[in-house]
Amino acid sequence: MDRPLSGLKVVDLTRALAGPYGTMALADLGADVIKVEPTPKGDMSRDWGPFDRDTSTYYLSTNRNKRCVALDFRSQEGMAVLKKLVQHADIVVENFKVGTMKSMGLDYEQLAKDNPRVILASVSAFGDVGPAKDWPGFDQIAQGYSGLMSITGMPETGPTRVGVAIGDMIAGMWMTIGVLSAVIERQRTGRGQHVQASLLSGLVGLLSVQGQRYLSINEVPQPVGNAHPVISPYGSFMASDGPINLAPATTAMWEKICEVLGLSHLVKDERFLNNADRVRNRQVLQEEFERAMSQKTRTEWTEIMLANGIPAGPINSVADALNDAQVAAIKLVETVQYPHLGEVKHVGLPVNMGSIEPGQSVYARAPDFGEHTAEVLQQFGWDQASIDALLASQAIYQRTS
Repeated sequence: MDRPLSGLKVVDLTRALAGPYGTMALADLGADVIKVEPTPKGDMSRDWGPFDRDTSTYYLSTNRNKRCVALDFRSQEGMAVLKKLVQHADIVVENFKVGTMKSMGLDYEQLAKDNPRVILASVSAFGDVGPAKDWPGFDQIAQGYSGLMSITGMPETGPTRVGVAIGDMIAGMWMTIGVLSAVIERQRTGRGQHVQASLLSGLVGLLSVQGQRYLSINEVPQPVGNAHPVISPYGSFMASDGPINLAPATTAMWEKICEVLGLSHLVKDERFLNNADRVRNRQVLQEEFERAMSQKTRTEWTEIMLANGIPAGPINSVADALNDAQVAAIKLVETVQYPHLGEVKHVGLPVNMGSIEPGQSVYARAPDFGEHTAEVLQQFGWDQASIDALLASQAIYQRTS
């Protein structure tokens, strides 16, 4: 299938999560992503569990649709191979410690001398300037630093990290958006550029209305658990058999949900006359709603609410969500064949486009370490004798079984 980014060559020097997550999106969209991993063991995430028959599910989750070249970054011969690869790339992506690319002679200024059209994308923890630029790039640290943890969790528990490495993934997403924008600009100017994203900038960007509350009215948001920070009633409520999410976001919905719950008298209650009043008295309102909702199950209330125009839905487990009929209908879970694992399911590209059929974003499995080294080098101009010499010197590694 001819995909939107078909023809673009990406040399992916990233490891762990932020970079690989972003380059996976480029691969899903059709770019030829060549993941360059260091010998002897490759991307550190290959050693991170849990494992499916000795294969890291962590690695599988962010490296499908790519090819893998394995080389020795510490040898002159290996670095010579790497420099030739990046000279012929459209896009180079890295998430090394700030300053590492320059020390390797691969910073943007050097790359652009050899290839003015190259786009270098860098993902860091805190950016490449400022007092925190050299801090280690771990998602948990960035979540706390950004303020996001301070507004996540229950009031009684205090700051709580988001249940996925959202700082890494949002940095990867913004990197991808920046790269695609640079590709479009290159069509006009003929030149590439240096695109930079960071965990910190992505997470601060996610603060949205919570950030604007402080910037506009000097209000410092606090964690409110499953309740909406500025709308009430809006959040999770206990039915007879567990919690359900409700989102009556408008005045009309507020009046309707009170009617549905047999609480129409609350509409005239001075404590709940407008949204600001309801936010101030959200705990009292929560108790009123849950007393009424204790008479029926989550499934019953979901059906009743939806029938009356009130947004509602279950709080699914990961298993519930990935086996859900709606998730299946929009083909978010895709299957690809692995030689040693058989059929493996992946969460596919969460964007539908005319040039990518739904359920067809996963077209190749995550590569084995060094699986495509010789193949890629041949395509980049090495002859077989040169490849054999590099293999003999252990500057590169080619998987043979």
